[in-house]
Amino acid sequence: MDRYVIAIDQGTTSTRAIVFDHAGTIVSTGQLEHRQHTPRPGWVEHDPLEIWANTRRVVAEALAKADITRQELVAVGITNQRETTVVWDKRTGEPICPAIVWHDTRTQPLVDRLAEEGGVGRYREVTGLPLATYFSATKLLWILDNVPGARDKADAGHLLFGTVDSWLVWNLTGGVHGGLHLTDVTNASRTLLMDLETLDWSDEIVDELGIPRTMLPEIRSSSEIYGYVGGHSLLREVPIAGILGDQQAATFGQAAFEEGESKSTYGTGNFILVGTGTERVLSEHGLLTTVAYQLGEDPPRYALEGSVAVTGALVQWVRDNLGMIGSAKEIEEHALSVPDNGGAYIVPAFAGLFAPYWRPDARGVIVGLTSYVTRGHLARAVLEATAYQTRDVLEAVEADMGAHVHTLAVDGGMTVNELLMQFQSDVLGIDVVRPVVSETTALGAAYAAGLAVGYWKSLDELRANWQEDARWEPEMSRTEANRLHRQWRKAVERALGWVDDAD
Repeated sequence: MDRYVIAIDQGTTSTRAIVFDHAGTIVSTGQLEHRQHTPRPGWVEHDPLEIWANTRRVVAEALAKADITRQELVAVGITNQRETTVVWDKRTGEPICPAIVWHDTRTQPLVDRLAEEGGVGRYREVTGLPLATYFSATKLLWILDNVPGARDKADAGHLLFGTVDSWLVWNLTGGVHGGLHLTDVTNASRTLLMDLETLDWSDEIVDELGIPRTMLPEIRSSSEIYGYVGGHSLLREVPIAGILGDQQAATFGQAAFEEGESKSTYGTGNFILVGTGTERVLSEHGLLTTVAYQLGEDPPRYALEGSVAVTGALVQWVRDNLGMIGSAKEIEEHALSVPDNGGAYIVPAFAGLFAPYWRPDARGVIVGLTSYVTRGHLARAVLEATAYQTRDVLEAVEADMGAHVHTLAVDGGMTVNELLMQFQSDVLGIDVVRPVVSETTALGAAYAAGLAVGYWKSLDELRANWQEDARWEPEMSRTEANRLHRQWRKAVERALGWVDDAD
């Protein structure tokens, strides 16, 4: 009987289940989008119960398409949107409020108050992260302080906190009937609560913020058997053996295991990770220090990360909010109708700017408009914004690492856009390479789970699975690329300082 690994990829806009074979190729996929709730400007919420329901449905779809049952699965791997915060009552299994999504900015006043003592770098030496609305800790505090009864229930030990991986594992392993409450080091490293050295919750930070320790999940490695799926699930008795935050999972799926190896994932946002090995490197140029992965009892591996909040989400915005296109794939068609951006630039600072700027006061702008500019020019500006933001981050990576990045490995939904990938190569001046299996986020979770149960024996075996699908080489002169990027930086300057104290 053939054996497989199934990965649950719970992302910002959809949930997928993907079945992989031993060669790391996709056997089948199930996918469902979930609703994006924006009840106020800057607020972004998801329904955890909808996500859990969708998870069960996509697993069923993937198994049906593959024509297999749980008996043919060796392990389940989980990867998830990071930082998104869920708080639920362990007695009922009900969330006490919607999940607060990673790019929600409602906690900025709390961030500002915490930064009054020690600045935005108050916890950076311990956690590798600046104070920002991005991370889970302030979202959790907001829930405790603003949801009626939350603080009392938390103090009584009734509430559990977790990122989406914890929510799924708890439900998969039994929920109110003994569900496991845990997370892995990569997700924990994005909460602003974990000590990067001890790989445990920082007692000092947890106490300072007044978070009941009983709410926090147990921190485990990224690859081990945590427990088994329970209840009446289609995955019943299959071991859950791998957990990685989505960007770390994509890095793992790209087989970028070693120091200096990098990847860029093009999804709702863009996330560039460069491995630093067993050394924790604190950035001086606006990047984050994060755990890349930990395999069982092995020492953890670390990475520098540049997080860009809005890239694919900008395409979704012009589709859903402006009605400029009917589907995401139309953006390339319109962009190809013109030879350049017509002088127009879009800075999608919908929730401020993340790396390397970290400016919560920024807001989105469209600049350079003239009567010459058409829908095609704006479509091209939408795509170019992704490439410019990626260059900003890679320049920060090179400054921190003291080394030049020669090739960029890419993955994610936007990499099917040939125009974007060519422009990305042009603006960076380096080759851009896409693997055969572009769903590297799910693949990384599958790899972590498969390693834990012996389905794959070593990292070398995983590396051997990697195959190049497409490569883009620079065609633009460096003079022109630098001119365009210089104009982009001028556009960024116009976006800064838009929100002031009066706002």
